Amino acid sequence: METILVKIDEESPDLDAIARAGEIIKKGGLVAFPTETVYGLGGDALNPDSSRKIYAAKGRPSDNPLIVHICRWEDIYKIADPVPEAAKKLADAFWPGPLTIILNKTDLVPKETTGGLDTVAIRFPVDKTAQLFIEAAGGFVAAPSANVSGKPSPTLAQYVAEDMDGRIEMILDGGEVGIGLESTIVSLTGDEPIILRPGYVTKEMLEKVLHKVDVDKTILDMNCHERPLAPGMRYKHYAPKGDLTIVEGSLDAVTEAICQKSCAAKATGEKVGIIATDETVSRYEKNSRADSIKSVGSRTDEDAVGHSLYRILREFDDEEVTVIYSESFSDSGFGQAIMNRLLKAAGHHVETV
Repeated sequence: METILVKIDEESPDLDAIARAGEIIKKGGLVAFPTETVYGLGGDALNPDSSRKIYAAKGRPSDNPLIVHICRWEDIYKIADPVPEAAKKLADAFWPGPLTIILNKTDLVPKETTGGLDTVAIRFPVDKTAQLFIEAAGGFVAAPSANVSGKPSPTLAQYVAEDMDGRIEMILDGGEVGIGLESTIVSLTGDEPIILRPGYVTKEMLEKVLHKVDVDKTILDMNCHERPLAPGMRYKHYAPKGDLTIVEGSLDAVTEAICQKSCAAKATGEKVGIIATDETVSRYEKNSRADSIKSVGSRTDEDAVGHSLYRILREFDDEEVTVIYSESFSDSGFGQAIMNRLLKAAGHHVETV
């Protein structure tokens, strides 16, 4: 299969190309497209064969539900029943935007799309290219991130092409995405709203709307043995090819330990990468002997850290780095999402100093 890559300018989009992408979806094909979070791998959410193709293209476990993307609020009533007042409040506050809401599904949505569950995950992205594409595709696009399962999610079309060339019909290249981490997922199917995946929309932001929101215990607690409330939450995700270790503790102790570990790894022939911050990068440059030192931005700018993380992991893959050390980050606010992704990328390998 030849994969066509089309550049899309959000300010002046190629509507003919977007229409062609929509027709591919309607005929059962797959198209990767930009959103404000990461690139999505889209198929017809109402066509079970399309969902099977998405799982096959990604090598994704079929019990890991797909998110259904919509482009009109009222379309939620076609795929979810009931739609509680809490969902309306969240939509008013955060849609379109980086929030996914889980509700009970209608029969219109096949279980091939929902990982066999009776619930459906729904998102209304703010990205204009995404909205135009979803409309052209019929209004309901199932889309996980557009990467091979387990690898870092793509924030640039070039990384979509690396993973998906020859596997899908088209890639809509909208440039680098804005947020860089996947959407927050909140379930409204139980007694209390519960966050199943942290993201840019934080617990604090959600509680301003719903007053009380729980967080699934498996999100950050590597020692928690409770069953996750959504399939896929315990899969190793977002992982670079190199072995990633998170080092936590006081900043001075962390930088000293990473420098020591880097020097020791270099002595055994490893190619070493370090995920640094603006505050610490010069220390690693002086003392670590690492092959590649990359700053995710200032520790005080979580937006910059989230925006940079997946790109840096992909760059380490390009450089064939074999061992990676990363500082840890705050586990509150948007930092919770950053740490969630880092922990998954590291297979929960954390060393405390």
